[in-house]
This record gives sequence, structure tokens and C-alpha cells, in this order.
Amino acid sequence: MQATFAATLVDEWVRAGLREVVMCPGSRSTPLVLACSARDDVTLHVRLDERSAGFFALGRALAGGRPVAVVVTSGTAAAELHAAVAEADLAGVALLVVTADRPPELRGVGAPQTIIQRDLFASMVRRFEEPGVARWEASGTWRPLASRLWRAASGDVTSGSPGPVHLNAAFVEPLVATARPTPPGRAHNNPWRQSTPAPPVRAALQVGGARVLAVVGHGVAREVVERCWALDWVPVGDATTPATLPYVDALLRGDDFAQRARPTLVVRLGGLAASKVLQERLREWGVRTVALSGAGEVADPDGLVSEVVAGLPDAEDATLRGDARYAQWWRGASARVEQWASERIDAGGLSEPAVARVVVAASTHHDVALVVGSSMPVRDVEWWAPARHAATYANRGVNGIDGVVSTMLGVGAGQRVLGLVGDLTALHDVSALVDGVGGADSCAVLVVVDNHGGGIFSFLAPARELAPERFERLFATPRGHDLVAVARAFGHGGERIATADGLRAAIDAGLTRPGLSVLVVDVPSREENVTLHDALVDEVAALGEWR
Repeated sequence: MQATFAATLVDEWVRAGLREVVMCPGSRSTPLVLACSARDDVTLHVRLDERSAGFFALGRALAGGRPVAVVVTSGTAAAELHAAVAEADLAGVALLVVTADRPPELRGVGAPQTIIQRDLFASMVRRFEEPGVARWEASGTWRPLASRLWRAASGDVTSGSPGPVHLNAAFVEPLVATARPTPPGRAHNNPWRQSTPAPPVRAALQVGGARVLAVVGHGVAREVVERCWALDWVPVGDATTPATLPYVDALLRGDDFAQRARPTLVVRLGGLAASKVLQERLREWGVRTVALSGAGEVADPDGLVSEVVAGLPDAEDATLRGDARYAQWWRGASARVEQWASERIDAGGLSEPAVARVVVAASTHHDVALVVGSSMPVRDVEWWAPARHAATYANRGVNGIDGVVSTMLGVGAGQRVLGLVGDLTALHDVSALVDGVGGADSCAVLVVVDNHGGGIFSFLAPARELAPERFERLFATPRGHDLVAVARAFGHGGERIATADGLRAAIDAGLTRPGLSVLVVDVPSREENVTLHDALVDEVAALGEWR
């Protein structure tokens, strides 16, 4: 009975579009694992660590643009998925989180490997289902159950944005059995219920030649950014939004530039950029701000949005066209910074901004997906690197450093991927190295900026207000592990890099061979990095009057 229940769920999800399942070994999840492994049309990724597996599944969902299932056993295995579910929730990533469980009669009586798994992820999931132990008389509900979860994860018209869903499935022993024929589905293998999203509503936004700044954040596709450019809007975004205008943070730090750059209309799409300076200028300008909902939920923590308009910008709508001179002015300013950066940063030794520029250039040159870690890497990519043209990802839902390496490996499964993280981020997710890329058809190059601690804290108040030894122990938290030795201990390639040319060559070589290559880059101290960033900002402001 349980085998048939599990097989029915998997069959319905495959009909709806499921192609990949990430699983971890365990006993109670046996019916689910066997059902997944019996399908030739499902790629099964086996990972040892549930926390890492959750982020790996998140990476696969990001790269594939469709829900991915992650299957684990009961107890702490289910709890290990919590961080990945939190990220998927806030980042709008579709995950089918399937946790096996003991039957109700074994809960609360001291049975091993039993915790409270009902509503384990609370409001982080779009939908929670707990059908109980499978009964044949309820078999007619199995396909609708699977369909409800799929549609909620996908973000259909009733559930809103995509995100994680949770199925807590109870199983009794014996756990190994042969599935009977599954209950019938719809004709021609259609999903049990089909949901067609409503067509985008043409944005009722009259621009009339305004100076339009389009803040285009996480989750917005390149095609939408290109529509903004076509309308003479100025699209500025975070590290993950392709083809947006680079160097906005550095430019807006100058008061003279910010005053001249004041738009008459701000259009918001998707999530927030990492730049606090941009947010400060948006608050300071106080201009009319309109959110377009067609690219997903719009982040608005400062409450600046005064209107929400359904749909996306239509590049053919003449009423939406902005001020071409304003767009050209921004382009010219950004190009001027790019020229300066190519001379100043690229020729100034292997600094953290220089590493970001090398990695982004390699991603563009090789057309390889890029995964950027939180804290300083994502900021250096957003602030000092040229525009991204290859697909770029970052865990910007919760903005944590947990699981970034696993996410990168998930994005890179079956293809090539390039990652950029700090040394603490790499150590935090060292269990990702246990399984590595997980297949001979994958190629991953992980660039680790080794500044011996949490570099972002050197920019914050504790670095200025605490005694150095206290700051180092409580915030910078340097670790003495040799990351090259760590990578090699797990059977991966490891190399220490000291020059920009060496980094370029190592990335090029790493992207030509299968497996995982870890490139640990020696950079100046965290204190020197703060001084360098301050100097770079001053130099951008001194480039000349922005007329």
C-alpha cells in the first residue's frame, strides 16, 4: 500500500514536470526513495548531509526553473532542511520538501528518531500536507494531494509566488514492498489538475518621458531588464540581475552625482539590491515609486512604493518611454567608471574587488553560471564588477552564508559552474565537499577569497569601537585551516593563487576538467581592504563633474 502511495505521488509530480529529486539515505523514507529510483525519467541526486542536500536542491531549482523534490527520513534529518526552506521561502524558489515520519501511534511515547514534524517549517512553506499512513480506500485523494503541492510550489494563480511546500508522510513497517498499479490519472498523462497562469496584464503606467530609474532586483529575468533598456529606463540591480547598469553603488556615494541623478519616477521589480547606498538615495529622493508585480513580489521594506501595477513593461508601448538623455547620461557615467576600474583595480594587484572582476569576466567569457556568496563577495560583484551576462545566482532570500557551496554544486550539476565565496563561507559549508559535484558530467570551480575571517565585519561599527583582540575573537573569527588541504582531503583539486593572471589561468583550466577545483586566493588584510574600498569610492567621486 505504502509503495503504491509513494509511486502515485512521484508519478503525478512527473506528469506535472518533476525531473530531479535530491535524497539522503535513511530508513523511514524507504518507500519514497524506491519510488523515485524506479523512474527512468527522474534524475536522482544522492547526498549524505541533509542540510547540504537542501541547498543543493535549491541550486537545482534555481538552474532549472522548476520545482525540485528533496526527500529525507524522519527526526533531525527533517530539521536539517530548515535553513534551505527559509532561503527558498524568501527567495521564491520552488521546492517539494518531503519528510518521512513515524506513524501517529509512535509519537510522544519515546520512539527513536521521532520529533514533532507537523508544521515543522511553519509559515515558511506555501502549503503543508500530512495525509497520515496510506490507506487504499483513500487512494483517490493521492493524485490531487500531489497536484496541490506541485501547484503551490510553482506559484499558481491561487498561491502567489513560487516557494517551498512540505509533505510529511508517515510510514509503517515493513518499508520495502512492490508497488501495485497506481490509481488512474487524467488522460494522456496530464496532471490531475492543470492550472494556467493568467496572462500578464499590460502595465497601466503613463511615463511621458520621465527620468525613470528601474530598481530591478533578485528574481527578474534578463528579458525584463532588456525591456527596461528599450524603453530608455535605467535598470539598476543586484549581483544576480543580468544586464543591469554596473557601478551604481560607487556612483551614488557621491553627493554631487546623486543630486544630478535624481529621477522623476522609480519603478520597482523583484527584490532588493545589496547596496544600502541605493536604498538611502531612494529614501532621500522621495519620488513617485511604482511597483510592477509581473516579475514576482516586490521587496519594499522602507514603504516607498505608493502604487502597485500588475504586469511587466511593454517595450512596444510608446506611453512607457522614458527620457533617453537621462538613460544615456547614466550609461556614460558607468562607462567612465569601467574605464577607470580597468586601469585602477585591474592593475592594482590581487585585491578583493579585483578578484570579483576576474571572476565575473571569466563567467561572461565562458558563458558559465556564477554563484556568489554573501557578505563581501556579493557586494564586490555588485559594486566593482562589470555587468553580468551569464546566469548569476546568490542566496539573497535570507542573505546568510549557510549552504552557498551546496547551492553552487546544485546549480552546476550536469554542467559547468563558477563560484565566488569567502573563506568562512567555504568552511561553514564544508560538508558540501563530501559529495562534491556528484557526477562526471559536472564541472565546478570554487574561488575562495581568503582574508582570514569575516571581511564584512571590518566595515561595521564593532571594528571601530572594540579592542582589536576582542573584535577578532567575536566578529572576525579567523580560522587557521588550510582550505587547499581541506579540498584535497576530500579528493578535489586545490590550488593557492597569488596573482590575477594566475587566477585567470586557474579558472580557465578548472573549467576544462570534470570535478571540483577549489582556488584559494590570497588577498591583502581585512584592514587594507577597508582602506582600499574607501580610496576607490573617493576616486570615483573625483573622476570629474557629472554633467
